[in-house]
Amino acid sequence: MKRQGMPSGKSGTANGFLMEVCVDSVESAVNAERGGASRIELCSGLLEGGTTPSMGVLQVVKQCVQIPVFVMIRPRGGDFLYSDREVEVMKADIRLAKLYGADGFVFGALTEDGHIDKELCTSLVAMCRPLPVTFHRAFDMVHDPMAALETLLTLGFERVLTSGCDSSALEGLPLIKRLIDQAKGRIVVMPGGGITDRNLQRILEGSGATEFHCSARSARDSGMKFRNPSVAMGASLCTSEYSRKLTSWGQSMGRPISSMLAGSSWKPISGICEFSIKPLEFGFEASMTELSNVSPCAISITTSGKPG
Repeated sequence: MKRQGMPSGKSGTANGFLMEVCVDSVESAVNAERGGASRIELCSGLLEGGTTPSMGVLQVVKQCVQIPVFVMIRPRGGDFLYSDREVEVMKADIRLAKLYGADGFVFGALTEDGHIDKELCTSLVAMCRPLPVTFHRAFDMVHDPMAALETLLTLGFERVLTSGCDSSALEGLPLIKRLIDQAKGRIVVMPGGGITDRNLQRILEGSGATEFHCSARSARDSGMKFRNPSVAMGASLCTSEYSRKLTSWGQSMGRPISSMLAGSSWKPISGICEFSIKPLEFGFEASMTELSNVSPCAISITTSGKPG
């Protein structure tokens, strides 16, 4: 049950729906706010599903936007079974993020058998107070989602982000609907994962959700004039060193996703990317190419674990 006097993290809604946008840069945060986002999930490492952002990014984002900024607390990519030292990092990041103005937190932890780690989550929730907390898409890795939802209620989470334990929120729509029905307003069940302008209305209407989570990123070419195509700073799965992915909402980037909540007569959003993989001698190289007159408006790539 939502605590009296505790901030809900809700800044505003579009036709009754609250839109949370996942971003990993100051520019994306500004674009998200201009495009109609009601709340930001701030993270780093989007190719890993989202990790803890730097405190420098948090500080500057807070200076540039007015909407609430929820901070991802995830010390690494991969699974959600954390070591004692990783837990210490998570706690330190919570303390620092509160000092730098975080409006809420997003995290999740599981036991080795796929249940919510009650002990760890209890400790982290207590550290986050009085700020609201969201359990991220670690939920999609649990053994029993219906039981896990009740556990989150007892632990005091305000919301849970989920794709319905499937590859996308659209695929997981039946379970999302069941979770929302079971929650009965005691906790916000927020669909997220693969939400686009073409499926958002169907997901909202089919689930009864009042909040949703998405990204709206497109590729932007680097300003570098000198380029060395033989060198890549990332691992085998990487985008071009000379292309950045940014949340692409704003007056110059097409209509914001919130505009379609009023009906289904919207135009495709430009600036979409095509993802391709080229086999190499060792591993493979991933690249993204900007397209035009294409919808949906969001493309996300994760290698393992999908909290964000």
